[in-house]
Amino acid sequence: MGFVGDSISRNQVQSLLCLLSRVEYPEDISSSPDIAFKVWNYTSYNFILHVMWSPYLPDPIDAKSNFFSLYLDQYDTKWTSQINQLDYLIISSGHWFYRPLIFYENEKLSGCQYCSLPNTTELPLHYGYTKALRTSLRAILENFTGLAILRSFSPQHFEGGPWNKGGDCARTRPYRRNETIPEVSDLKIHDIQLEEFRAAEEEMEKKMGLRLRLMNTTQAMLLRPDGHPGRYGHLQTEEVSSRNDCIHWCLPGPIDTWNDILLQMMKTEK
Repeated sequence: MGFVGDSISRNQVQSLLCLLSRVEYPEDISSSPDIAFKVWNYTSYNFILHVMWSPYLPDPIDAKSNFFSLYLDQYDTKWTSQINQLDYLIISSGHWFYRPLIFYENEKLSGCQYCSLPNTTELPLHYGYTKALRTSLRAILENFTGLAILRSFSPQHFEGGPWNKGGDCARTRPYRRNETIPEVSDLKIHDIQLEEFRAAEEEMEKKMGLRLRLMNTTQAMLLRPDGHPGRYGHLQTEEVSSRNDCIHWCLPGPIDTWNDILLQMMKTEK
């Protein structure tokens, strides 16, 4: 089994590791000390768990300035080259697409977002994410034959400002059904995921062996503003003491439900 994505994906892996610790502690069989790519072996159960860091999913180039360059039509082979050895693959992404980015397609500069660079087209906010997800799903269609699951976008719950301007998530209980939920600005990514998943489903029918499924957790997690670590989501240093983590999830907490859903999906596919 492998997880590909950003720190929210890693958050789910941490939840899974905690849940599985009830029966066994795994052996670390990673081929390198790189914490971005870890492999654990549960020897008693013949179960190997991979975590692969790829916050954008396609191929990125680390920026020497404040910008990341992203090749929207090229695979990130750090993970696409490994998935043929997996039976189960869970991918997710989204949060890293709200920062300055420069986009390339067909080896040529196609534009950017939040960059204000001369002679560079400023593209719509979700242009890059749409292309990136499409490329990643195509990589799965071409290189994978097991059960692939796209986990939908995990909403954030900042109130009173964004993450770097005093935003907080101080609520102590879930929303009730009849409560008005504050508007969440980043759910467009969820809509894009649904559209690209449906398109990939149509292509999947042409390929034998591959099963592509959607784990749609977005609506359920919208109801859990109480499930984030807030000021306890990072070490308290002078630089970050005023910042709250309203993106990641507490452990134990609501994110454990994702792995309950994952187990049921695996059972259903059997």
